[in-house]
Amino acid sequence: MQRIMLKSKLHRVTTTHSELHYEGSCAIDENLLEAADIREYEQIDIWNINNGERFTTYAIRAERASGIISVNGSAARKAAPGDLLIIASFVNMDDAEAARHTPRLVYADAQNRVARIGHQIPAQAIRQEAA
Repeated sequence: MQRIMLKSKLHRVTTTHSELHYEGSCAIDENLLEAADIREYEQIDIWNINNGERFTTYAIRAERASGIISVNGSAARKAAPGDLLIIASFVNMDDAEAARHTPRLVYADAQNRVARIGHQIPAQAIRQEAA
């Protein structure tokens, strides 16, 4: 059996540009692409924290150390400068590979620089409602 597993994600990057008339894709600072092991032209899913939009496109390279996250083409209508995004890539693997797999989780600071890299998301605890 094959499973689709989270390969990597860029967590809470900030949209810097929204270019409606640029060729469709998402330009990502080359440092962030390398940190998340996302290749240019690789399919990515983007989830907009601000407005709930979810869409699929592909990654292109933006200037290294620029902090650029530019949502382009028709997807530009789904993210505005200042919006926080999660950008994810996935991989197909068999059960044996999936059992050993840990994703690459890249957490960004406010300037879209790598703040830290992790490999595991903690279990979500039940929140106690205020009385």
